[in-house]
This record gives sequence, C-alpha cells and structure tokens, in this order.
Amino acid sequence: MYQLNLPSVSLKYRTENSKQLVFDVIRKKYVVLTPEEWVRQNFIHYLINHLKYPPGLIAVEAVVKINSLNQRADIVVYNRKGKPVMIVECKAPKIKVDNKVFEQAARYNLSLGVDYLLVTNGLKHYCAQLVPKNKSYTMLKAVPAFNEIDRVE
Repeated sequence: MYQLNLPSVSLKYRTENSKQLVFDVIRKKYVVLTPEEWVRQNFIHYLINHLKYPPGLIAVEAVVKINSLNQRADIVVYNRKGKPVMIVECKAPKIKVDNKVFEQAARYNLSLGVDYLLVTNGLKHYCAQLVPKNKSYTMLKAVPAFNEIDRVE
C-alpha cells in the first residue's frame, strides 16, 4: 500500500478468496483492504495510539440520515456522554482532499451536529472546528487530542 503521512502502525492482515483483508479494531472484523480502507485503518490507529481517543467512542461507517437517505460517515467520534463530536472523512491517497470532500463531511454534519470536521487522504489532513456564533468553521493547525474535544455537556 501507500506510505502515508501518519505514524507507522502494525496492522493484522489475511487473504480470503484472493482478496487481502485488514483487521478493523473498531468493528472487530476483517474488511477488504482498499486504498481508502488503508487510510481509515491507519487514521483510526493514529487517533487511538497517538491522540488517546478511546476505541469504544469511535464508530466506523456510521449511518447518517440525509434527506431520508442512509449515508455512511467513515469515522464518527463521540464524547464520554455519547454525543458525536467529530466526523472524519477518509479518501484514498490518490484522491485530492478539497472543498468537495469537506462539503461531504459538512453534509453529514447536518444530521450529527459535531464540533469538528476532519478530512484526510492519509497524506494531507485538514481539521476544522465549528464556530457556533457565526456558523462557520476555523481551520486548526493540528488534529486535536481526545482530551481537547471531550467537552462533556
């Protein structure tokens, strides 16, 4: 797979019906290893191992209802009260992370109402925080650690 702009991680793999699978520690099962899944799994481990996000507060491919249609957010992080606080949209490394990708995450946020949106292709990561006063976002210099976003309401 691709070298990402994330700390290296040791993932578990296996092959089934000539498809390479990777173990997802959140869903607790092997899933097909696509370029996007490669980014998602590496980013999950970054959140858990480096930014101290509790695995039990992370959902993968969380169902989000938009205009009565079910969509799936790549990663949703919850605070300790169970409120969603961050959406992470993952793309394959070859996909440019642009406004279109950010708008996809923002659409999911119409349903979830999180404070943080993050988009990544594993090479570039952009994180924005909602500014409720004027309903806009401010770009952050780094991905916040869990203790920075776990504001219990």
